[in-house]
Amino acid sequence: MGRFILHRLIQMIPLVIGITFLTFAIVNLVPGSPVDRIAFNPRARPEDVARIKENLGLDRPWPERYANWLGDLLHGDLGLSLINYTPVRDRILGVLPNTLVLTTTSLVLALVISVPVGLQAAVRRNSVFDYAVNVITTVLFAMPTFWFGLLLILLFAVKFNEWGLPSLPVGGIYNLRGDTGFLDRVQHLILPAIALAGVQLAAWTRYIRSSTLEVIRLDYIRTAEAKGLRDRTVLYGHAFRNALLPLVTLVGLTLPELFGGALLIETIFAWNGIGRLAYDAALSSDYTLIMGTVLMFSVLTLLANLLADVAYALLDPRIRYD
Repeated sequence: MGRFILHRLIQMIPLVIGITFLTFAIVNLVPGSPVDRIAFNPRARPEDVARIKENLGLDRPWPERYANWLGDLLHGDLGLSLINYTPVRDRILGVLPNTLVLTTTSLVLALVISVPVGLQAAVRRNSVFDYAVNVITTVLFAMPTFWFGLLLILLFAVKFNEWGLPSLPVGGIYNLRGDTGFLDRVQHLILPAIALAGVQLAAWTRYIRSSTLEVIRLDYIRTAEAKGLRDRTVLYGHAFRNALLPLVTLVGLTLPELFGGALLIETIFAWNGIGRLAYDAALSSDYTLIMGTVLMFSVLTLLANLLADVAYALLDPRIRYD
């Protein structure tokens, strides 16, 4: 297992370099730069704009700038933001915990709901409960993440407030004017986490239902039932573990969607995370900050996939990474 993990980590290096190279090329070939807003100012002189480009290094070809950026990266330096000249590494590390809290909470929420609901839908196949689960999961799966988030805001914030019911906050990670304790942070986390977990919850519920239906028809399940074991023991002690194995791979493959969806959700709910930071960097054409956020998302995605492979081997003793 140790050799497998080391081998995968080594394989990540050229993959990350390729991702950063393509990203750097795209952001530099797209029209627009951080000094455009200055150049459009009628009071800005051409020589001043040229001097700013020289100070920022934007007067050099982008392949040369990428080589310099990659060299600084090897020393742990992500450069300075081209907008406010603050270290990119400090800005990313400052908001990284917020993104990890949001994505982890949404992941746990999706699993906690999808696993028991999917199992019960399989056990109660063709019942009213099963039909209701199919309808709800189909709607959630077809609904865009940002639209689901807006509907949550409309219902639990706007309408609940109109109806005199306790409403939930829809912006930020804590209350800027009042109590900023644990309960306040949980209240700010509820809606973004639900919005981010919606699509995954629907997909995983349907997958667990299908996987469980396939497993409970196998011979060893019938043997367990013939021995007189309780239905709960057969379901959770025998069928559940084998039905869960493919879900581990599915979760690993959908983790990039969680990080990608975090960009939209953090923007909609003004959640101070990497996704919102990347959105602001794209709007301002902050090249170095864009590169830093893309690098962080890439590393998190690759590590999540590696973790899924390791978990799959731990759950299934038949799999050996030698």
